[in-house]
Amino acid sequence: LREAGYRTGFYGKWHAKMPKGYKPEDHFDVYERIFRNPYFKEQEDGTLRHETELIVDGGIRFLESQSKDKPFALNLWFNASHAEDRDKRPGIGHFPWPKAVDGMYDDLELPAPKLSAAEVYESQPDFLKASINRERYFWRWDTPEKYQVNMRAYFRMLSGIDGAMARLLKRLDELGMADNTIIVYSADNGYYMGDRGFAGKWSHYEQSLRVPLIVFDPRQPNSRQGAVSDDMVLNLDFPCTFLDWAGVEIPDRYQGRSLVPVVEGKTPADWRKETYHEHVTLRPNISWEGIRDERFKYARYFDQEPAFEFLHDLKNDPDELVNLATDPKYAETLVEYRERCQQRVSEYGGPLIKY
Repeated sequence: LREAGYRTGFYGKWHAKMPKGYKPEDHFDVYERIFRNPYFKEQEDGTLRHETELIVDGGIRFLESQSKDKPFALNLWFNASHAEDRDKRPGIGHFPWPKAVDGMYDDLELPAPKLSAAEVYESQPDFLKASINRERYFWRWDTPEKYQVNMRAYFRMLSGIDGAMARLLKRLDELGMADNTIIVYSADNGYYMGDRGFAGKWSHYEQSLRVPLIVFDPRQPNSRQGAVSDDMVLNLDFPCTFLDWAGVEIPDRYQGRSLVPVVEGKTPADWRKETYHEHVTLRPNISWEGIRDERFKYARYFDQEPAFEFLHDLKNDPDELVNLATDPKYAETLVEYRERCQQRVSEYGGPLIKY
């Protein structure tokens, strides 16, 4: 985008391993890495300001210095709503929130996780029971008191993003740029929040795998405002989409597809019917690969001996409580999805898993 004449800005969480010699600040016109730990940063006057507010402060400065005759691409990458694992203050929770939302949700008694029954956890294989998913459960979800404290803190942190972004959108409108600025909101993972007796993310269940995605394109007609799509999309699609909007050629090496026709309600007939997923760190407990379509999800934890497989019927068992991988009635389905997964892995140069 920068090479195509866009002014590019970045504020917030840069948490990616890059090739040797690559510095992200060399690829943005304006770059400021703002990380958590701690979330509250001391300012020159001695006051503390939350990371979420600082990121939006930077975004507003970027907009105020933006020439109206030059296109821009602004990245605001929030650390929120990531937990601050080192914050051990009693009664505060692991999700420090901006001061603007102090007290919010204090009057709510939040329901227990939907999948909090002990038998749901007990049904998990031993390697997941011994994983960081279970370890971190005891940090913040294992008692009703800790659950209430941390869930309220989590929701306050989310509302802190909402409030900060409201400031930015108001300024965007005041500067006369709102009618021609596309806004995309997403995240990099879900959270278990105590479901299945787990915390964190990483593993294959829906609570971890699914992410929010909201696209606001003010140029779309009223009939498209508020539209919801069930098409399968991936965060790999974002780069293709941004270049497509900008009229820039999409490199062949990109793995995703442009979401522009989906946003416009013109999903191509050959749109993907399944998605491929993998997690290749936190070995050996949470290293897996798999595929998901509208009906089934297949996942295999390839570091187990032998590889441990899951097969879930998402139509009849949307909570993924039953593993059909050992059910003889689904033997052919298991083989089909196993082979489809291996085909995807082979496309990316991965190893052949033996059974």
